Amino acid sequence: MATAVSNNTALSGTSAISSGTVSAQEQTDRFMKLLVAQLNNQDPMNPMDNAQMTSQIAQINTVSGIQELNATMQSMAAQFTSMQVLQGASMVGHGVLVESNTLSIDGGTAKGAINLASKADKVTIDIKTAGGQLLETINLGALPAGQSNFQWDASKYSGLSSVNFKVNATQGGNTVKSTDLARDTVTAVGTENGAMSLQLKGRTAVAYSAIKSIL
Repeated sequence: MATAVSNNTALSGTSAISSGTVSAQEQTDRFMKLLVAQLNNQDPMNPMDNAQMTSQIAQINTVSGIQELNATMQSMAAQFTSMQVLQGASMVGHGVLVESNTLSIDGGTAKGAINLASKADKVTIDIKTAGGQLLETINLGALPAGQSNFQWDASKYSGLSSVNFKVNATQGGNTVKSTDLARDTVTAVGTENGAMSLQLKGRTAVAYSAIKSIL
């Protein structure tokens, strides 16, 4: 007596193989074996009709098509990243601004910028060591909203490679929000986790998306 097989057998097989990493050809071969087994073991009194067979064949074609589309998109993404890195090579040697309160000292000078949310009638910047020791306070006076650059002469502090800074901005005694920006120089361009990254002279590599401005 023939063993009855559910009409969902081929479908469940398709779902199982689609969740793996097998190739489209392997998926098709497995599906056809499942479909043949289903036809050989179907209930003679309740055979699979043409609509069911057509539906299951369409499903395996869909699974194979999606896998091929994914492979194509991955290939395109890799090519885009390679092109982006090639174009990004022109940034080597250029200065950039990244969101950070740590300034790299280059040639005895540390450079940075602040982005004020609104105008301020008093702005000072405290320059500190990594351990929190106050080295100097820079008085920038009144500043408009937006980005303003600053620099600090570190020549009299030998042995320092970087410093931290803290912005104090007020308007009429009320605190004005600000974003800390540090200036650094691009030394190399590469990829990390499928995206372009920039190696900076005074700090670890950062993602291209972390760059706030190219100088």
